[in-house]
Amino acid sequence: MATLTMPDLTLPQKAGTYTLSEPLLMTTELSNTASEGFDTKSALEIARIINQEDIKVAAAVKKSLPEIAIVIDTVARALRDGGRLIYVGAGSSGRISSLDASECPPTYSTSPQQVQYIMAGGPKALASASDVNEDSPEIGQRDIARRRPTRKDIVIGVSASGRTPYVVGAVEYARARGAKTAAVVCNLNTPLAEAADTTIIAEVGPEVISGSTRMKASSAQKMILNMITTGAMTRLGYVYDNLMVNVHMKNAKLVERGIRVLMKVCEIDRDTAIRTIKSAGKSIPIAVVMLKANVDKMEAVRRLTKSDGNVRLAIEDSRLEL
Repeated sequence: MATLTMPDLTLPQKAGTYTLSEPLLMTTELSNTASEGFDTKSALEIARIINQEDIKVAAAVKKSLPEIAIVIDTVARALRDGGRLIYVGAGSSGRISSLDASECPPTYSTSPQQVQYIMAGGPKALASASDVNEDSPEIGQRDIARRRPTRKDIVIGVSASGRTPYVVGAVEYARARGAKTAAVVCNLNTPLAEAADTTIIAEVGPEVISGSTRMKASSAQKMILNMITTGAMTRLGYVYDNLMVNVHMKNAKLVERGIRVLMKVCEIDRDTAIRTIKSAGKSIPIAVVMLKANVDKMEAVRRLTKSDGNVRLAIEDSRLEL
């Protein structure tokens, strides 16, 4: 008969450069009085309780808008100067980070190298839990070291608890190598906040299911990362007005979106939009500049190159000399 053995429940006394001498007060781990007796509720009551708690997420994020703005501009500068945005996370936070990174190329035609993610346990951990790696700052340092962070890059550690050793180790390593660093956390006074240059705190409070940070905490993180990349790409000029002019037309849905964008921006009919897109080599930014500035493809490409891809500046070419 097999013998069951308990895993080692002793926490390491030191992880990275911080000491785990006293347990941190983490509101994300507390019991939520609003969901007491949760297992006795009807399906509608369960949905109502979760919905009422979710309402608190946007308010928590709102409190950190100044810090989010700082990170937006830092990311925009990094990408403009040839650097990278590299997310580091574990568990739900890592999965949210990977989602944001993977959606930048189709949305803004960025290269996969510009916005990256590092997940504790590697890509396989996206589909199956590999939580043991979370406890190792050394593995975090090793994984970020493989990306060779430099002064051009920004590394953002994402951790609901703010104390995940893997993420703290990675951010500490990147900062020591001169990279700009930021943290996205859901608790106050955390080791990750101490390790990063800028900290975004979304204190969403206790989860409906105690400690289940895939709920409010992950929703807050998703909102914040959306703001960071959307804001940075907009600051870089990959958005014109509120339209996705840098859309990567790789499937029927995105082709149709590109046509609609060009029709809207340039106030033209569908046939004219399709002809222009074809003559622009299926590039919406080139097509927009061609029509808005009344120039040929070669001149549109020159302007976009000169403006580092900023569509509005490419249209207003005279400003590029300022």
